[in-house]
Amino acid sequence: MAKQEKEFTVEERLKSLYQLQTMLTEIDRIKTLRGELPFEVQDLEDEIAGMETRVENFKQELVRLTQDLKTQKELEATATAKIERYTKQQDDVRNNKEYEHLLKEIEFEELNVQHAEKMINEDNRRIESLKIEIENAEKSLAESKDDLLAKRNELDEIIAETKADEEKLRVKAKKLEDKFDDERLLNAFKRIRKNARNGLGVVYVQRNACGGCFNRIPAQRQSEIKMHKKVIVCEYCGRILVDPALAGVTEEDAKNA
Repeated sequence: MAKQEKEFTVEERLKSLYQLQTMLTEIDRIKTLRGELPFEVQDLEDEIAGMETRVENFKQELVRLTQDLKTQKELEATATAKIERYTKQQDDVRNNKEYEHLLKEIEFEELNVQHAEKMINEDNRRIESLKIEIENAEKSLAESKDDLLAKRNELDEIIAETKADEEKLRVKAKKLEDKFDDERLLNAFKRIRKNARNGLGVVYVQRNACGGCFNRIPAQRQSEIKMHKKVIVCEYCGRILVDPALAGVTEEDAKNA
């Protein structure tokens, strides 16, 4: 971190921290404008990727079933042809043994026909069911893609409107941080800000109370805050306290805040 040739006074440090807080609060406000959109976009992208995988799996299964259906029909046709051939051969048998052998072959092929017919029926049912599932999945996928496009456009518009302002604020905040001469105090401020629900690490006194948690500040401590001689934190929430004048706020505004 860059050091100043002349060290900041406590008052200057507090004023710089409050200025930094103001910039970071505005950046937070800009992020809030985007709301949940970035997360919604990411969730939709993940959902669409899953849906696309599902549709692809359905289509691969459809290809497999279609091939199996073709195979079963070929098996059925082969078995049927054998039955016809064996039946004709029964007319030319010379003894009972040959006849019984052909009869067993016919019975065996009839079982093959029955099994093939069963598989054909099952494949046809599954194929029809898959076609409906693919149609519904592709419809849902198209709707999700339309929704994603709308949300992306909305997010892009918000980013386009706020990006320049956010970037300027980030540059100013970075310069202010680089000029700050007390790294421990700066890190403490960042830690407090990170742990604070509203992101406020520095607050000014409002109506004799902490501007962060609104607990009353003892009169002696209020006097110390106005002197700007040392860094004082709220004994309840841990936020750094400054008086309204240092924050550029009139006493009247502080009372009405």
